[in-house]
Amino acid sequence: MSRKLLITLVMSMFLSTVSAQEFRCGVSVNYQKLQSTTQQYETGDIKIFETMKQSIEEFVNNRRWTNLELEQNEKLDCSISLILSERTSATDFKGQLSIQLRRPVYNSNYTSGILNYMENNDLMFSYNETQPLEFDPNTFFDNLSSTLAFYCYIMLGMYFDSYGPNGGEPFFEMARTISQTAGTTSYKGWRSGDSQKARYWFMENHTNSAYEALHSVYYYYYRLGLDMMTKDQPTARKNIIQALRYLQQVHKKRANLLSVTQFVDVNMSEIVSIFTPAPADEQKEVYMIIKDISPINVTKMRDWNVK
Repeated sequence: MSRKLLITLVMSMFLSTVSAQEFRCGVSVNYQKLQSTTQQYETGDIKIFETMKQSIEEFVNNRRWTNLELEQNEKLDCSISLILSERTSATDFKGQLSIQLRRPVYNSNYTSGILNYMENNDLMFSYNETQPLEFDPNTFFDNLSSTLAFYCYIMLGMYFDSYGPNGGEPFFEMARTISQTAGTTSYKGWRSGDSQKARYWFMENHTNSAYEALHSVYYYYYRLGLDMMTKDQPTARKNIIQALRYLQQVHKKRANLLSVTQFVDVNMSEIVSIFTPAPADEQKEVYMIIKDISPINVTKMRDWNVK
């Protein structure tokens, strides 16, 4: 499918008038750091932070992002935390955004993390509590709405990749469009040179054909791995190992890739739990892969009998 056709497909999703929402997102806005800055606020100003929280919740939870009809238990379970560090005027802020996405595991009460990421403390944005957050992928309204929309599509991409081969592709393409549009502004985070943790790299990692195996990581780890644990644990573990092989393939293309690092950070404890009772040969392969792509995590497997 061509990139142009993918964008057209997602645009038709975005423009659809059918009422539905895909996210069940909890939002927090922390303004405590502002108390220790020179930009003090009056007691009455707290209202703007409450309004900001409500605006973000409504933007994410009440907006239609796809043309899919999801049941309540199928909605994406996520959290967004905004930690404000500066207020340079009545409507101008600086802060740090944290995003978490969780996925239910089939036939269990267990949820597994997919994304747990905190940006650098360089999110600059303007917010006027009398104006709603607006969004159009080809128009830059403000940095807050573009950043939120970007991560919504990144989360949709990762979530649907975990349910079907390349299931998230159109959503990653939408994230690319948002990134390119916002990249024409002076705001940080949208360009490759901004930092190694710039949100640009999340988009690039998931749309660069050189890292195509990354999409298979999600599918094999979650759908063919975790979702099968209650049915066939040996097969599930083999599929999780295959997911790690795909992750290693991506790592060999480029070391210290942002999406590879975040996958290991999110899932390492879970991987250790799954393979601690596994056969020695499986433990050894997992150990060698992790040693290759994330040596710092080798100590978490110290109880394994790996020689």
